[in-house]
This record gives sequence, structure tokens and C-alpha cells, in this order.
Amino acid sequence: MIPRLGVNIDHVATLRQARGENYPSVVNAATTCFNNGCDQLTIHLREDRRHIQDIDVSAIQLVTKKFGKPLNLEMGCAPEIIDIAIATQPDWICLVPENREEKTTEGGLNLLDSDICQKVANTCKKLKEKIPGIKISFFVESDLSVLHRVAELNGDAVEIHTGDYAMAFLNGNDVGNFLEKYNQAHKFIAQKNIGFHAGHGLTAESVTPLLEQGLFAEYNIGHWIICEALFDGLGPVVSSLKESFQKYQVGQA
Repeated sequence: MIPRLGVNIDHVATLRQARGENYPSVVNAATTCFNNGCDQLTIHLREDRRHIQDIDVSAIQLVTKKFGKPLNLEMGCAPEIIDIAIATQPDWICLVPENREEKTTEGGLNLLDSDICQKVANTCKKLKEKIPGIKISFFVESDLSVLHRVAELNGDAVEIHTGDYAMAFLNGNDVGNFLEKYNQAHKFIAQKNIGFHAGHGLTAESVTPLLEQGLFAEYNIGHWIICEALFDGLGPVVSSLKESFQKYQVGQA
């Protein structure tokens, strides 16, 4: 199986919100991504609405349905966001931590905190009850103690936070310890029949060692794609990245 490419288009909305205009269009961005080979669209509806807005969720959902591809909605556990998810009925929901002061998501869910874990469990229960067929993933670190908690929550997948790995790669540091942790995490998760996804901070260069490992079935990449699109265009960047994915298989390592 060729690994899936999910494109996060949050930062198309960031550009739009910077001026309060109606452009650039997230609908056009979603359409362009699908026309150039991406496998799913990912968006993060934050409580502070810094980029994606409520109306964007339903608009992008229509695009994904047109193409017969999944919408992956990243979200925290705030009640109002849960209600929007229930109203929109995405295909996937990725539960993430959220801090209004952060520039971007700074790490995985701290499921070792009993209060956070309970809140996540309650959110999962409500989403499963209200959205038929919904699949839920958890944005977490590749820490075995956290992954044990994930297994108890009966989710469908984990998305491993690759931000620290990506920064180490960018700085030219050795990333062997990260790759080993991902390998150990995958061994545990595979035994539980849970999907193994990756995301955060990845570029075409830093994703390559992960593709070579053959562990992750799905990668969600956004900021780098939108940045490169300034120079090369969104379609060509997505197309080139997807083409590079074609060289690899999940489970090849």
C-alpha cells in the first residue's frame, strides 16, 4: 500500500484572515489539492478561529464529497467545536491539544493526565454516538506509556507528533533516536490494530526517512506545502510530493 498524503490547508485561510478578504479561497485550494493527487484534506478548527472558520468546515466537506475523498477535522475537546463536528459529519476527527497562546500545536495530547484523558474519552463517546461511522485519531507523542492510554480509548488511529523530529532534521542533527522510537511505537500500535499516522512540521526532505521506514500509513503536511506554493504553485507542489510517495510502500521496512 502506498502511504496516503493528507494536505492541511489551514494556512490558506491564514492568508485570507490576515486581510479579512474572501481570498485566497480554501475551496479552490481543496479542489486544487485533489486535482493534483492528494488523498485527503485536513483542517484544524481552532477555538480562537485564527484561520479556518465555521463556514469553511462545511464548504470543504462538500469538496471532499465531490471527489469521494475524506475530510480529516483536527479539533480540541471544546463543546462548541464538538457540536460543529457533529453538524458537519466529517470522515475523520483527529483530537489534538490546544493552547490559545501557542503559535502552532506544540506537542501531543497528554493522556497521562487523568483529567485530560477523561475529557478525551467523553469526547470520543459523544462523537461516536452522534456521527455514524466516524473514525477518530489521537495526536500524540511516540511514548509507549501514552500509547497504552490510546489503546484503552479504542480509537481508530494515532497521529504521531513529528514536530521535534522535523526540527532536528532541519537543524542537521542526528534523527536516529526518533526513528527508533517510531519503530517501537509502531510495533505496539500494530498489535492493537490501530492505524499509524504522522504529522507536524514535515517537509519533502524530512518526510523521506519516514517513508523509507515504511511505518506510517498516512502523512498530514500543511505549512511547508503552502510555503512552497508561493514559489511553485499549489498544484505542482502537491503533485510532486504525491509522486515522491509513489516510490514507497507501507510495511516495506
